Formats: sequence, C-alpha cells, structure tokens
Amino acid sequence: MEKAVAERSVLLKNMLEDVGDSDDSPIPLPNVTAAILKKVLEYCEHHKTDPLPNPEEDKDNAPIRRGDDIEEWDAQFIKVDNEILFEIILAANYLDIKGLLDLGCKTVANMIKGKKAQEIRDMFNIENDFTPEEEEQIRRENEWAADA
Repeated sequence: MEKAVAERSVLLKNMLEDVGDSDDSPIPLPNVTAAILKKVLEYCEHHKTDPLPNPEEDKDNAPIRRGDDIEEWDAQFIKVDNEILFEIILAANYLDIKGLLDLGCKTVANMIKGKKAQEIRDMFNIENDFTPEEEEQIRRENEWAADA
C-alpha cells in the first residue's frame, strides 16, 4: 500500500512513524475485518491527494459542515447496507480517518432526518425498551424539541 494512502489514517501514520520506513512487518488491526479494511482503503486511495485535516484547527472557527455536501463519488461509495455502513463508521473512528468518519455520520444523519422515532427504530432494528409511561414522560420533558 502506498504511504500516502496509509497516512489518511492518523493511527496508521503514527504506527508507521514508530516502526520506520525499513520495517515491512504487518500492522495488526484487530478491530477491522478484511472486507471493511478493503472498503476503507478504497476510500483512502480515492482521497490520497486531498489535504489532510489539521488536528490543531480551531474547532470554534471551523467551517460549518452540511449534511448535503457529499461529493458524488463519496455518495456512491457509501451506498451500502446498514450493517456495512456502521462497520465503516467504526473502522473510520478506530483508524482515525476524519473524512470517512464524517461521511459515514452525514449519511446516517441524512437517513434519519425528518423521521419519527418509530421509523428510525424500524430502519435500524432498534428495540423500543421504553414503557408507554416512560415515552410520555420523555415527550413532556422535551416538548420544546418538537416545536423546533
């Protein structure tokens, strides 16, 4: 793998710096399956010439990101089933690939935008473990959010 591709991941970049350029030893990634790593590397290969995010960037002055500003290639890349999508998000978080993590989170945000709680539960197979009384209490406590 090209160094520019590996360096899209802060974790891999740091590991490569630790072992040096001469070491060809494999890098263990216990939290990422081979299939998901292949998908992650496809993303990194496509974005290898993009500027790397600056970790020191002032978050208060960072540009506001929108959920609908996803590039065409990225939109096609992330069109996967929900299980793969969440595995990609977990891998991007573990490998510290900010652009891919942002893409995955934007995708999920766009999926749930405008949906009711039950629709979201159905979409992601989430069991509702609230009693009707607990649900009503939460609605009363958060009435302000429904008005927004």
